[in-house]
Amino acid sequence: MCVGDAPFVGELHSNLLDALGTGIVSGRLPAGHVLTLDGVSAEHRVSRSVAREAIRVLESMRMVASRRRVGITIQPAERWNVFDPQVIRWRLDAGDRAAQLASLSELRRGFEPAAAALAARRADPEQCRTMAAAVSDMVMHGRSGDLEAYLLADKLFHRTLLQASGNEMFRALNDVVAEVLTGRTHHHMMPERPNPDAVALHDEVARAIRLRDETAAEAAMRAIIDEAAAAVAEDAGAGG
Repeated sequence: MCVGDAPFVGELHSNLLDALGTGIVSGRLPAGHVLTLDGVSAEHRVSRSVAREAIRVLESMRMVASRRRVGITIQPAERWNVFDPQVIRWRLDAGDRAAQLASLSELRRGFEPAAAALAARRADPEQCRTMAAAVSDMVMHGRSGDLEAYLLADKLFHRTLLQASGNEMFRALNDVVAEVLTGRTHHHMMPERPNPDAVALHDEVARAIRLRDETAAEAAMRAIIDEAAAAVAEDAGAGG
């Protein structure tokens, strides 16, 4: 293989992984279904090495299990690594999006308010400035309707907050939060102009952290998650 072929092979791997992952979460490839490397290779027109690498990734996510003389067996959802950002992305793309977002909102409600309270105790001045600047950007981009720029500022806010908590477990959940925020935007579950009340709540969190008010930071963060969950539920109801 030439050096110039590497990006092409990487694209083949990524496309195959997405095809298999979305096939599993959508139920097109149901639990118990058995694949073979030769079958995957032939169906998707890729080499066995590309197919093998994609299967290895799915195994790491516990979405498939490979056994000699049995094949590659699709695993039930209870065994998946549901915290993996790619699994979350596939479930938002091809699964029950509203149910997945509701589940993720419940998860966020369990740790982000606590992280906000810890951040009010531990955040350093630079982290406080970063959160304040992120809120300012959210205000600006929310007014202009630039949802991609708004999303970047929103993700920066939440990433900085989780880092400021000083808890490595909370920090490790940043990708989960980022996928929730990205999923809402990319699947058109955000209004054309973000809710000013939601932006104001982010400002409340940033201010409470700066003032070392743990109770206010926790309450405002919980209100952010409740607002987002209510918006998703309303959108799902309208879509139904």
